[in-house]
Amino acid sequence: MNENTQRLAVPLLSGLIASVCLSGCKLEVLDSKGVIGTAESSLIATATYAMLLVVVPVILLTLFIAWRYRASNKNATYAPKWAHSTAIEVVVWAIPAVIILYLGMLTWRTTHELDPYKPLEVQNVKPINVEVVALDWKWLFIYPDLGVASVNQLAFPVGTPVNFRITSDSVMNSFFIPQLGSQIYAMAGMQTKLHLMADHAGDYVGISANYSGKGFSDMKFRALAMSNADFDAWLKQVKNAPDALSMDVYAGVARPSEKVAVRYFSTVDPKLFSNIVAKYNYGNSVVGANCVTKG
Repeated sequence: MNENTQRLAVPLLSGLIASVCLSGCKLEVLDSKGVIGTAESSLIATATYAMLLVVVPVILLTLFIAWRYRASNKNATYAPKWAHSTAIEVVVWAIPAVIILYLGMLTWRTTHELDPYKPLEVQNVKPINVEVVALDWKWLFIYPDLGVASVNQLAFPVGTPVNFRITSDSVMNSFFIPQLGSQIYAMAGMQTKLHLMADHAGDYVGISANYSGKGFSDMKFRALAMSNADFDAWLKQVKNAPDALSMDVYAGVARPSEKVAVRYFSTVDPKLFSNIVAKYNYGNSVVGANCVTKG
């Protein structure tokens, strides 16, 4: 194998190995099952295509120039004193500038459209309110209007907006359901908001997207998007659970633990979420429950 063949084989072999390694990846972020996730996937694709308008020609021209002006090509023009081309300068500055302007306008528009604090509205469909608490290393979901709670399992009907209020009773964390979109931070003493909706029934993975200690890798939950009938059945199952989530019981739930199984609570202290937020504020004032920040 000569030197030129070796130079060509190395990048090709590297690309082949990388393709094989990545073939097992589950790109859940791009497999959207909700309106927000679909909009974000479209945004990612559009931005990628726009940037490829520069990347692909640059790569192709680099390969062409390297081949055209190789030392062994005696037919290539030799111009050692060449230093400037107005036409080239216009192309290499104008095209990227137009793309950057387009991406800037796209970002400004979608930033407002996909604001996580912006409620989702569906005619004749009442949203479901869920209070989320990030713990070590598990997730607590409280349904304040339904009076129930669950650990590491979130259920909601398909086509129904879900209004999340999110906080942490530990270090800063990040709440994320990749196939539904929009990760958002959870911080102690503060509450953030998020609005999502599933278009398709399914069992979706939910994760912690911010490192929070040794149990971080197992801090996962299941997001169950189901029909109204199935959700009613799930709710009935939860209401028949033997455990009640009082402040005393919550203290045990909040203790650090790893690989936590799903757990249901048939009743919940109605002030639990507010108390969790407030206890990190000065003087343990309930006023702290109104402290809001965007993640």
